[in-house]
Amino acid sequence: MFLDILKGFIIGICASAPIGPIAILVIQKTLSKGHKAGFITGMGATCVDTIYSAIALFALAIAQNFMEEHNEIILLAGGILVAVIGWFMMMSDPFRKLTDEKSNGISAKDFGQSIVMGLSNPGAILVIFGLFAFFGIGPDDGKEGLTVLPLIAAVFAGATLYWFSITAVLEHFRKRIRLRSILWINRITSIIVIIIGVALIGESLYRVIFLGMPLD
Repeated sequence: MFLDILKGFIIGICASAPIGPIAILVIQKTLSKGHKAGFITGMGATCVDTIYSAIALFALAIAQNFMEEHNEIILLAGGILVAVIGWFMMMSDPFRKLTDEKSNGISAKDFGQSIVMGLSNPGAILVIFGLFAFFGIGPDDGKEGLTVLPLIAAVFAGATLYWFSITAVLEHFRKRIRLRSILWINRITSIIVIIIGVALIGESLYRVIFLGMPLD
């Protein structure tokens, strides 16, 4: 059991590590608003990864079938949401956030943006499934009920440690970055998020138009 918990902890770290829209959002929030804002944004992603881990252990087959049947609409909806979040990131004013004392506290908006972006990214759950398969953990291991809870908690703990460490490091460098540099970082990261969203939309439309996949 201890070995499975250790594997779950590592899975939590590995699931958070890939550079994607969530990581870019965390970077943008940390550099423009500080460590607390970046960490709470990362915690949104942690909650999503924890949900996906529970699905991987309890309802892997159901989740896989659902994604296969509705893959195109998931890509389209996810792409639109990611692009919209990227647009609002680009239109925001990082200088105002830097001078606003309240911005150093916990923001439900930052947490919510991360949750929405995580749930709208179909690749995230595939990463979780792949990691569980790589470490040899799955629904056929005889794990039921309370025996699964420590494993899910370990995934949560690993992801939490990762985002706390990353945002702490970014906060250290944030103090050395000039305001104009933060403005450019905000714009660049926003554009990257928008591009990711447009790419997801494009992939969905390509599947529907050129491959004849149904959009339902």
